[in-house]
Amino acid sequence: MAKKKVEIKWLSEPEDHDYPAAKSFLSILFEESFAKKIVKELKKAPMSEFKAKDIFRASALSLLGVSNSHIDKDRQKIESGQAIAPLLLVRDTYNGKVFIADGYHRLCAIYSYDEDAVIPCKII
Repeated sequence: MAKKKVEIKWLSEPEDHDYPAAKSFLSILFEESFAKKIVKELKKAPMSEFKAKDIFRASALSLLGVSNSHIDKDRQKIESGQAIAPLLLVRDTYNGKVFIADGYHRLCAIYSYDEDAVIPCKII
């Protein structure tokens, strides 16, 4: 018998540690001062929602294997009913993509759980 899926619970805002993580990632792509500016904008951005499968398509990233320890940890959170943090996204309008500034492992966990799940995020 198939295991019944639980409703994915979300925190109302990203966690405080998500912003430094986003800055760390963005500092690889951009100058440090610009990465700081992007994170400042993300903090002020309103919440939005997109389907997991659409975020993946827009990012052009591969789905990490479900055996990844971070993904396994996030799937366990989902299945135990713990709320998880929204994603932080940055539009790359020049290339027609989106950067997942923070939350790639969460996205992979959610997608592997339910590709049609609607994910709250901040996007600039």
